[in-house]
Amino acid sequence: MTVDTVQFAIILVIMTGLVVVLGKWMARLFTNPAHSFLERGTYRVLGVDPSEKMSWKRYGMVLVLSNAAMMILGYVLLRAQQYLPGDALARASQSPDLAFNTAASFITNTNWQAYSGESSLSNFSQMAVITFLMSVSAATGVAAAGGFIRGLSRRSTGDIGNYWVDFTRVLYRLLLPLCFVMALIYVWQGMPQTLSADAVVATLEGAKQQIIMGPVASLETIKHIGTNGGGFFGMNAAHPFENPTPLTNTLHMLSMLLIPSALTYTLGSMIMRRSQGWAFFGAFVVMFVGFLALIYNAEYAGNPMLTPLGVDQTQTALQGGGNMEGKELRFGVAQSSMFAAVTTAATTGSVDSMHASYTPMGGFVPLAQMMLNNVFGGDGVGLINLVTYAILTVFLVGMMIGRTPEFLGKKVEAREMKYVMIAVLAHPLSILGFTAIACLVPATMESLANLGPHGFSEVLYAYTSGTANNGSAFAGLNANTPFFNTTIGLAMLVGRYFTLLPMLAVAGVMAAKNSIPASAGTLSTATPLFTGLLVFIVLIVGGLTFLPALALGPIVEHLLMLTGQTF
Repeated sequence: MTVDTVQFAIILVIMTGLVVVLGKWMARLFTNPAHSFLERGTYRVLGVDPSEKMSWKRYGMVLVLSNAAMMILGYVLLRAQQYLPGDALARASQSPDLAFNTAASFITNTNWQAYSGESSLSNFSQMAVITFLMSVSAATGVAAAGGFIRGLSRRSTGDIGNYWVDFTRVLYRLLLPLCFVMALIYVWQGMPQTLSADAVVATLEGAKQQIIMGPVASLETIKHIGTNGGGFFGMNAAHPFENPTPLTNTLHMLSMLLIPSALTYTLGSMIMRRSQGWAFFGAFVVMFVGFLALIYNAEYAGNPMLTPLGVDQTQTALQGGGNMEGKELRFGVAQSSMFAAVTTAATTGSVDSMHASYTPMGGFVPLAQMMLNNVFGGDGVGLINLVTYAILTVFLVGMMIGRTPEFLGKKVEAREMKYVMIAVLAHPLSILGFTAIACLVPATMESLANLGPHGFSEVLYAYTSGTANNGSAFAGLNANTPFFNTTIGLAMLVGRYFTLLPMLAVAGVMAAKNSIPASAGTLSTATPLFTGLLVFIVLIVGGLTFLPALALGPIVEHLLMLTGQTF
């Protein structure tokens, strides 16, 4: 266990060091007025004016309409796949409901896959649809964060920047360079990067075996750096072509945490309050470490029902210690547990083990992190979600002490709080609403592989993953049906835009306000005390909202497991 703890500490220390390096780079990206030759050419091709100053309404409208156009393009290509040349395996087009689900999934940075990548998609679709939408959805989130931070930093102005400038710069100056370097490392570690669809090889027994291949390394880079999560193969990061070595497993985790954590430093730099950025970073780390400790200890302890059979799961060499069901022996409990915690904290959705095979409390952690949606979060939107709760925290504290709440030197008034509450309430409304509907639909039973609380957790996990724009699956649920494809697709759209757009409105309203000097009654938001209050509010609001649903799923399953009953 000591060795495992050291592994966790090393990864967190490396992540913290990268926060400063990348945070400074992104701050320059959003504040440098000069445009490169490539960027100017892109503006001319798109027909946009890079000097246009956009209000939050204009910024949000451009974001939504451009995303809608790219989603439609992805849908059309998926529906026409079988008619496009270049696929030696002649894979069929996706059905209308599956194509809608896939296009909605990848444009919202969710990457939920109701299909198996290697059997459903051609290499052209993997590149022109999947990798393309992975790139633009990640750029959209980071660009929105740039506009949001800019709005918080400004005074008495009606604009929050230019979406096209932010979007283009994030692609050219951030995502493409990072992905290019990481792809070279991945190829070095053994990931395929080829346009060939397959290779036929001779086995040791002399038989012929077909091995599916493609541009895997390039997809894997944006998959994790962009907090996307969709796999080239159905096994995702448990497949040796997607995750061949312990080094790639570690790089996957660092890639997922890279941009969400660094944006806290970017915020501190852009608002000229570095301590504020570190306070938010501290909130992320405190919540993450707590959930990591919970999932690791649950998986290390294993299933107590095996103890009467003479199996000591903390000592058994064959298992490597703990619950090894659904996990790769080469990663073990430690790296699998941390990967599960990272991928749901950063709302990536990539998996190197099967979450449905975790112990009930081990499965509780991915669910809880996605429900809170504030433990690092996805590229750009994670920081925005945390600021949402920071504003809610100062509002509640202000109401308790009887003074107008203030955030970053500006009064928080009724208009901003209405937008904040829309963002706060849209998330649980989508998760719990769609889960309730699915539980009432008789056909849902046909899609379940398990009954009882575990079966309920499968349905709850699906809509939580979709709404949180995570994309991982609890497994055991056949979600490739018209009902699930449509409703989970709608949940993804609600989770992305009904939380993002209200907070852009908050940034626009805050940008138009004048700053007020701090007074003796001003609550400092850059102190350990506020970090503790922020974490408390996130956990309390999330707990009050989702505890009943969690009690019907993993909590009651854990209690029943202690009595000797499984599902």
